[in-house]
Amino acid sequence: MGLDEGLQIRLEEALSGVQGITQKKMFGGLCLLHRGNMVAGIMKDGRLMLRVGKERHQEALSRPHAHEMDFTGKPMAGMIYLDEAGFSEDADLKSWLDLALAFTSSLPPK
Repeated sequence: MGLDEGLQIRLEEALSGVQGITQKKMFGGLCLLHRGNMVAGIMKDGRLMLRVGKERHQEALSRPHAHEMDFTGKPMAGMIYLDEAGFSEDADLKSWLDLALAFTSSLPPK
């Protein structure tokens, strides 16, 4: 499966007003970085990868369609996968991105 270009456009539009957003091909998909720190990624299987931080990890997992990110075979604290149903509406996508940006905004630029 190739990269979901529709999701890429939605992410670009949702993040268009945020300073310091760049893109980089990573993990077999596309990652969006905020001041050099990964905020979200599009996985080949259509899921979204989000960096929510350790403090909000359990809160994020309690929301529908969110799952542990186990890219390396072990759960990665502060990172989640989100099924397509969890971001099918623009308001839902924005809510998730706001959660991730709240964390990445607290990090020093790279």
